[in-house]
Amino acid sequence: MRDRPGGSVIYQQVLGGVPAVIGAEFAEAMAALGPFEPAPWLAAAVSGGPDSMALALLAAAWVSERGGSLLALIVDHGLRPEAAAEAVEAARRLATRDIAARILTLSGLARGAALAERARSARYAALAEACAAQGILHLLLGHQAADQAETVQIRALGGSGPAGLAAMAPLVETRTLRLLRPLLAVPPARLRALLREAAMGWAEDPSNADASGLRPRLRALRADRDGVGSATAALGAAAAASLQSRTRHAAAADCLAEHVAFYPQGFALVLSGIEARALAAVIQAIGGAPFPPPTASVSALAAAPRPATLAGVRLLPAGRLGQGFLVVREAAAMAPPVPARHGAIWDGRFRLLAEASLPAGATLGALGTDAARLRGASDLPAAVLQTMPALRRDETLIAVPHLLYPDPEACAHIDVVFSPPQPAAGASYWAAGPR
Repeated sequence: MRDRPGGSVIYQQVLGGVPAVIGAEFAEAMAALGPFEPAPWLAAAVSGGPDSMALALLAAAWVSERGGSLLALIVDHGLRPEAAAEAVEAARRLATRDIAARILTLSGLARGAALAERARSARYAALAEACAAQGILHLLLGHQAADQAETVQIRALGGSGPAGLAAMAPLVETRTLRLLRPLLAVPPARLRALLREAAMGWAEDPSNADASGLRPRLRALRADRDGVGSATAALGAAAAASLQSRTRHAAAADCLAEHVAFYPQGFALVLSGIEARALAAVIQAIGGAPFPPPTASVSALAAAPRPATLAGVRLLPAGRLGQGFLVVREAAAMAPPVPARHGAIWDGRFRLLAEASLPAGATLGALGTDAARLRGASDLPAAVLQTMPALRRDETLIAVPHLLYPDPEACAHIDVVFSPPQPAAGASYWAAGPR
């Protein structure tokens, strides 16, 4: 049974004075993100920082008023020695307000290339798995107005065009979960004021002051720690205006359904005539990227498909696989191997599901040059084979589940599922594909 803690005390403590105004805005934002089931059962991603702690208080009050409850999910990435203690402290603080919390401890994240992206993928995968285990459909995220402004800046610098300038959406539908961001219009200073009013402590993430990170540098240049300045407001307005254009995604979904088929080996077959917006969604899914590639480059490829490399993927002629062209992960852009454990995510796109224990020291990574000796086991082009997930131990290839290598029996209890974070809704996803 679900543990549904009471929230009347939280409601009285939080919604007084200035926080009451934020509470009313929060309720209005939640109404726009509905509908919700009666007595809603929600989860909130909580880091222990001010934004997510304020989110937890507001959400707990909101669900309490509606006869529901909240589960706070605290992710410990295991990258800092003090992170475990901070997670425990966050759970303790929430417990003082009768907010149920669960700590999710990640393993297998190693420092190196694309750490932020790998950590993000692992975090969202763990959150989704925890929500599914509890039967929770709605996951609240604490991104606020300053986060939105920085996201607009980052995407503009990356040349992602109008789709990228829309930044973070208040509502994102995935296959199993609805991601909700009800605080996108709230400046961080007001969230801290809420916490002070409610006498709720929080932790400061040292990475927010690390000048080697792009977000902290942009935050320093904007010189608006409270998130109430004109630059932050203008960037937020730009994001809101661009978000309105997302109604065109329905047309893109129709185009994807007609022109694209994704295959479990991690590539897509695309027919000529695809629209630029739909092709951008395909490239984003195959690359496992958090946002679309540059608009101008995609538009040129959609108008005249040709062999090319863009945003971590390659476009190739389909050859014997049919008409059109293939969109394949770029081998040089793939993530390094990760420890092969049940639930492990590699390259931000493949999830390992193992019913039995795997050998100690086994890793999940790209098939790479071992593809040459397995050409006889598949009709797929070398560009696809090289990027397929494979299991190794001490550099020795032990299994390639998509090729049923070394044999079907050895792969019977190992499944590596292609599950990109942005799955290009509308396209066909094949449960089985060419070998």
